[in-house]
Amino acid sequence: MALVPAARIDPLSPFMRIQLKTLGCRLNEAELETWARDFQADGHRLVDDSEEADLLVFNSCAVTQDAVRKSRNLLRKAARENPGAKLVLSGCYATLNQAEAETLGVDLVVGNADKHRLVEIAKERLALDAMPAQSTEPGESALFRLGRHRAFIKVQDGCRYRCTYCIVTVARGEEHSRNPADIIDDINRLHGEGIQEAVLTGVHLGGYGSDNGSHLGTLIRDVLEQTTIPRIRLGSLEPWDIPETFVELFANPRLMPHLHLPLQSGSDSVLKRMARRCKTAEFASLVDRLRHKVPDINITTDLIVGFPGETETEWQETLAFVRQIGFGHTHVFSFSPRAGTAAATMPMPVHGDIKKARSRALHELAEQQKRDFASQHLGRTLPILWEGTRRLENGSAMVFGYTPNYLKVGLPITPEQGADLSFRISPARLTGLANAGDFLSGELSVAAAALPSH
Repeated sequence: MALVPAARIDPLSPFMRIQLKTLGCRLNEAELETWARDFQADGHRLVDDSEEADLLVFNSCAVTQDAVRKSRNLLRKAARENPGAKLVLSGCYATLNQAEAETLGVDLVVGNADKHRLVEIAKERLALDAMPAQSTEPGESALFRLGRHRAFIKVQDGCRYRCTYCIVTVARGEEHSRNPADIIDDINRLHGEGIQEAVLTGVHLGGYGSDNGSHLGTLIRDVLEQTTIPRIRLGSLEPWDIPETFVELFANPRLMPHLHLPLQSGSDSVLKRMARRCKTAEFASLVDRLRHKVPDINITTDLIVGFPGETETEWQETLAFVRQIGFGHTHVFSFSPRAGTAAATMPMPVHGDIKKARSRALHELAEQQKRDFASQHLGRTLPILWEGTRRLENGSAMVFGYTPNYLKVGLPITPEQGADLSFRISPARLTGLANAGDFLSGELSVAAAALPSH
């Protein structure tokens, strides 16, 4: 942890205006939300990009070299836009590139090992003053101020596995699971403030409990039994972490029928070089079991194109396997070597032009599969958790939300109606594909108002 001396905060100020920024994974989002609540509880005020901040806090990413570049650029941009503010940097870039980060004009670097104490450390090192406790609105969710409509709940950190392309295990360290009582308290508090959906997330979510004798299934059951929030959603889960009995959890309609299962490649030989622990046949069997037991489940995934040594045969195996499975959504990544990982020094790198062509082909297949899955829901009425209203270029407005299985739905509406719907769950009939299949268009359904808000 390093402190660069500076004196830009007025020690006589009764409170700080704090701007929070993040780049990267849902875990970064969850940490940002925790800092927001802690700063608010201490009497400070959150501000958005259009307001002048006294303190900027940036949670950085370093999962790829491109993420490192973006972290540096966003850091410099934040400093330019807010030259009078102090700057606190945390996250994976801060942890892996601390010496470099300290040259970019930051006032405080807080590594991942200490980020759970970021607010406390910032108070100590930067002499932050706070308003009287009664000055903070009681029950005001930091998420509302951040413009977020679902809460990312960090349940664990770190990963015991060593996939050859991944730097996160170095940046995040050993696995650590949060106390389930604290997780449940967080969810109940947020639900009391109006949040309708909690997403359980971690670096290795399926590893929850590895250090305290528990496991993820037990945590999910506890959350479902001890909270009443309408929606519980799961972050990314490694396919090998899902036991036979896991599907039974979805019998509770409050557990959303959506799983993000990173595949990374549809070729077993590539998966072996990646040090992945699930073969394609095992993945296919898992998906079949889930789809048989959980109606409407949406299976989404991650895929890496152009991993070192990926031959044309291996690439065709991946395409064929993706066609066989049929995903509701696919995040496609072109491999780029990340210093510090085993894959960065592997022989036979794939030429850039080949990676671009393969990425383009996989994107096209993924978009078609996304449209096909969404089309299966046309004509149905489903409960939608509505989020914010967005004004379109033609001057009209739409409110967007998500079905239980994470299909995006857009509804033409007046801004006033959108404000009334925001953070609410109500049924809508899905009428068509819009914006080249980017989302489903919908219409509010009065007749279906008795549907459960699950």
